Amino acid sequence: MSKKVAVIPGDGIGPEIVSATLKVLNEMDLPIEFVKVECGKKVWEKKGKPILEEDLDVIKSCDALLKGPVETPSGRGTYQSVTVTLRKELELYVNIRPFRSIPELALIPSVDIVIIRENTEGLYSGIEYRINDNVAMGLRVITKNKCEKILGFAFDYALRLDREKVTAVHKANILKETCGLFIETAREIASKYPTIKYDELHVDAAAYKLLSSPQDLDIIVTTNMFGDILSDEAAGITGGLGVAASANIGDKYAMFEAVHGTAPDIAGKGIANPAGLLTASAMMLEYEGFKKEATKLHSAVMKALKNKAARTPDVGGHGNTKTFMKEVLKALTTYKS
Repeated sequence: MSKKVAVIPGDGIGPEIVSATLKVLNEMDLPIEFVKVECGKKVWEKKGKPILEEDLDVIKSCDALLKGPVETPSGRGTYQSVTVTLRKELELYVNIRPFRSIPELALIPSVDIVIIRENTEGLYSGIEYRINDNVAMGLRVITKNKCEKILGFAFDYALRLDREKVTAVHKANILKETCGLFIETAREIASKYPTIKYDELHVDAAAYKLLSSPQDLDIIVTTNMFGDILSDEAAGITGGLGVAASANIGDKYAMFEAVHGTAPDIAGKGIANPAGLLTASAMMLEYEGFKKEATKLHSAVMKALKNKAARTPDVGGHGNTKTFMKEVLKALTTYKS
């Protein structure tokens, strides 16, 4: 059965890594049609919006979305994050970010962690305002419904992938109402899964544990901003942001992307690392039912990362975007299941 996948090239290095990724996916000769959709800074500069309604309709008409990094300017007078907008519009309440130590790159060996992050509320709800020139306020929205959904997903995910433990990360000792609601709900949900070990960590303790004893962690489930920050730390110890992938999942739709941003300092230099987006593409293939091909692509990316001459400078290599892409293609042709 053929599939249709929307593709956002994005800003900065986005078009470069998206181009490399599509070349690899097209070589795999799968029944997938890729539909490009432009959004981001250039669209905002021309149209006054970073994403147009008609383009959002195109995305919704597809089976999934593969997204390059899109620039989100800092400060007032600019647009809301396109990524946050898409997560809300498509109701992608789950963010899955797997981190496994890559032997050639990892700072700490034998790490195998999945961070499952609530994706649509918390401090990233975008509800902010200025009272006056000297005071700004933001609302941290946490709802019982979203807590139940993200926590239920985390425990179901643990069962499905035969993982042993779920750790709920919070700061309920300080944020007594919002994190309080999250952790109360976590305990309720955990009681329904007696075969899965459950524990809790304050977010600062979790950040420390990621560096001191990450091998003790399995699945982390947490709120939006905490998950975002811990994910970058987890990427740093397992191989780097350039190789980290992310899946945004809802009940009816999914979006896949690399964890890293637009990296404007290296845009156009041909040295951007497509590994994260390629790994995200493997997650996309699995989601769409191409499980064997997903395993094949993921294995090819991991094999390509072993070659220092082919991999990009951000992960200690001497290659560039094209050399890494070619190494992945080579690994695909020699893949043995």
